Amino acid sequence: MHDRPCPHDLLWGMSPAQLPADAPAWARQVLEAGQPVVVRRAMVASGQIAVGIRGASRDQRYATLMPMDSVRRRVRPEELIEGVQAGDLPPLRALVQLMPAMDELGLDWGITGSVGYQLATGIPAAHANSDLDLLVRAPRAITRPSARELLRLLDAAPCRVDLQLETPAGAIALREWAGDSDRVLLKCPTGARLVADPWARAEQVA
Repeated sequence: MHDRPCPHDLLWGMSPAQLPADAPAWARQVLEAGQPVVVRRAMVASGQIAVGIRGASRDQRYATLMPMDSVRRRVRPEELIEGVQAGDLPPLRALVQLMPAMDELGLDWGITGSVGYQLATGIPAAHANSDLDLLVRAPRAITRPSARELLRLLDAAPCRVDLQLETPAGAIALREWAGDSDRVLLKCPTGARLVADPWARAEQVA
């Protein structure tokens, strides 16, 4: 691949033989079926990618490592917004409803979670009670008033919408940034920490 995969990217190419011996049988079946893995945040050795395998139920989540040279295909969250059509499920209706407002942000954005997995694979992963998970690439700071305005739009959707802002330092929840707390939880490869400025390179660790 020309650049390193990012959290929430979907990757194809991992084989069951690359799983640890104690991996659950359902995880092996997922890879045998040719389904993708999801990039997660973690510190790993050079040549490795931290990934997660998702099974048919919510409790089937397995964290493991994928060799970088095994990646055969990569789909980023931003690529999943093309060709989206409304469906009967509330998260799909919410997605179509929110797309114009998301595009107006002028920032790269995409779809993650069960809806993103379903759009990428065609496998029914979302259901009537699923949240809609979105990601926005935010290389520059977003003001808290702007975050509150965006959150009001999301909260008018026909299902719960969780949006992550991907800053240069890591990811934060829009819902937290739109709140009143002095510090918010920043997720990065070394773990999660409370910070006052999610766009600062040198964060204050709680």
